[in-house]
Amino acid sequence: MATSLIAGLIADGQAPDSLQIADPSQDRRNSLESRFGVRAFAQNADAIAGAETVVICVKPQLAAAVCRDIATPLKSGRPLVISVMAGVPEQAMQRWFGTTLPIVRAMPNTPAMVQSGAIGLHASPEVDAEGRNRAETILRAVGLIRWVADETQIDAVTAISGSGPAYFFLFMEAMEAAGIDLGLDAETARLLTIQTALGAARMAMESDAPPSRLREQVTSPGGTTERALAVFNGADLHDLVARAATAARDRAAELSHTLSEQS
Repeated sequence: MATSLIAGLIADGQAPDSLQIADPSQDRRNSLESRFGVRAFAQNADAIAGAETVVICVKPQLAAAVCRDIATPLKSGRPLVISVMAGVPEQAMQRWFGTTLPIVRAMPNTPAMVQSGAIGLHASPEVDAEGRNRAETILRAVGLIRWVADETQIDAVTAISGSGPAYFFLFMEAMEAAGIDLGLDAETARLLTIQTALGAARMAMESDAPPSRLREQVTSPGGTTERALAVFNGADLHDLVARAATAARDRAAELSHTLSEQS
């Protein structure tokens, strides 16, 4: 995700030498410097020295250690902190920093890797309008952004867009398999499925009509689409999706609670 952010920011016109990156791997530092022209450091404190914005993009199990590691320079510089650490609550970060800082939590998804992400954002009370604008500028480099009013809503974002790509991949997997079962060769089934998903997503994004209306527009009475949709409705697809999203939301909340209790 950090690499995606770097690529997106540079594509948006950010000067490469204004980006300072920390990574413990010498090979990755060399790769980032040669690929993007950024400055890469082995130590977190060196990378964030003098920074107005610090983006923390590590696995959640490393959150406590990384936050404590950079606590001293953060206290002195008091930058805007953007967290791309899944499930790590703002309160836990403030505790590990040992001070109250402006924090924006970001919940991106994997399509951010191709600058097509859907990102939910939440700002702590310390974030001012300028800080929100800065966070938007950074995260818009990899996709669409939406702010949520309550931090707990990040768990819902996780359930819908964070985990959401896997739901669509599962459906695409099933469609490919169905196409093969119906006699198509594997490559044809794959390409037709992918292009259909892409086309449907573009139509939904570019239309003012809700998905229900778009569905109606391609469902002729007594036709093939109506027959297929009747099977989905018979299995209560809406309820199945609702239960799956609720399960993901609840699990996100459980993980956040566990991380918030780390000392």
